[in-house]
Amino acid sequence: MPKAFSRRQFLGLATSSAAVVGLGLVGCGSSSSSSSGSGSSSFSKSSYIVATDTTFAPFEFTNDSNEFVGIDVDLLSAIASETGFKYDLQSLGFDAAVAALESGQADAVIAGMSITDERKKKYDFSDPYYDSYVCMAAKSDSDITDYNALSGKTVAAKTGTQGATCAESLKDQYGFSITYFDESSLMYQDVLTGNSVACFEDYPVMAYGISQGNGLKVVTEEKDDFSTPYGFAVMKDQNSDLLAAFNKGLASLKDNGKYDEIVNKYLNS
Repeated sequence: MPKAFSRRQFLGLATSSAAVVGLGLVGCGSSSSSSSGSGSSSFSKSSYIVATDTTFAPFEFTNDSNEFVGIDVDLLSAIASETGFKYDLQSLGFDAAVAALESGQADAVIAGMSITDERKKKYDFSDPYYDSYVCMAAKSDSDITDYNALSGKTVAAKTGTQGATCAESLKDQYGFSITYFDESSLMYQDVLTGNSVACFEDYPVMAYGISQGNGLKVVTEEKDDFSTPYGFAVMKDQNSDLLAAFNKGLASLKDNGKYDEIVNKYLNS
């Protein structure tokens, strides 16, 4: 598995759950739907609803051709083809995706979701499909080189992410304040305009953004305390057949080289 990156603590579940109730999840206008595989009598459902984020490039995002793509999207498609299950992929946003899973409106989530001990109490996770960690980034021409330069300044973080948790763990020690954003693009813009001197983000997301010319640079990396793998999640003791199929398909993709092909397509690693 390529060495990489880290991601999100779930916040505001109760609020998000209320929002999901009004989404009319299946076929809602803000979602992208897809299905793969030939189907099989070994599965408990003819098709599974899998919820994901809206924009978390390079894991899920809409490309210039208005196609919903990314590492998560391509892995799910390839795994479904390998194992024969059908699915409907719903692009809801991270918090709403987890809330949909909690409320029973989705069968699974694939959205750069970190596997943590706390989450394991509520969800069953697949084998890790990506290792992740947090980085701090600043404007490309910034003289910020480490946390010591943040004293008395403001940094940006995305609500509900491991990046936000990392920033919160450091703010008192290094004397900075945090401004929160719902979207990575808004967080980056706040750094570019100078309102914040740096931002905390998952490394693969930041690395991809830099490769696309977002005007930032990586300053520090948190590979120890904020390193967590991503996993495909279902509610605890539910959809065990789907989870087993995901693990089987993931192992197959790693054996036949398709896993590396998908990851390298987006990260060139």
